[in-house]
Amino acid sequence: MVNESKGSRNSSGIKIHADIFAAFFRVGMLGFGGGPSAIPLFQQEVVKKYKWMSEDDFGDTLALANTMPGPLATKMAGYIGYRVNGLAGCVLALVATVIPTVLLMIIFLGVLQQYKDLDWVSGMSDAVVPVVGVMLAILTLDFLKKSGDSLGWFRAVIYVAISVVLMEVLNVHPAILILAILIIVLIPFNRLGGTK
Repeated sequence: MVNESKGSRNSSGIKIHADIFAAFFRVGMLGFGGGPSAIPLFQQEVVKKYKWMSEDDFGDTLALANTMPGPLATKMAGYIGYRVNGLAGCVLALVATVIPTVLLMIIFLGVLQQYKDLDWVSGMSDAVVPVVGVMLAILTLDFLKKSGDSLGWFRAVIYVAISVVLMEVLNVHPAILILAILIIVLIPFNRLGGTK
């Protein structure tokens, strides 16, 4: 009798692992790139197909995931996997979500590299550059606007100018600059200029 219950627990554990892997593998394959495009896929798998969450729970999880830094797809997969089956479910959901995207990127870039000399492939690659440039410009303007609102426009422009000089003229690596800014932000200063 004890052996039968152990066997049924093992088979139900294998079933839940297989379900988690299948659900998040489909999201990883079909939601290529993650982000907002993957949300309906998560909802289909988690709420409608497997019923691991209610619509309200899913909405709360999505709202919380949007407030935290990092890729949305991995945050959602990690939390839902953890909720369904603890740490093993979390790891399995993350692997199943990330691996398809990584493999598809490797295959896609390999194909592009193989056929890069064809006119239509080089044209396609050249067409991506202005799109990426516009996206980066929009992100930069949004960041500058937020910085201007929180720091004041004069300080924000000065900080941007200093950053440009450090990176472009003095060749300071951006990671070093970001680390220095984090250290400066985390050190508390009082109004007289000394440390607290």
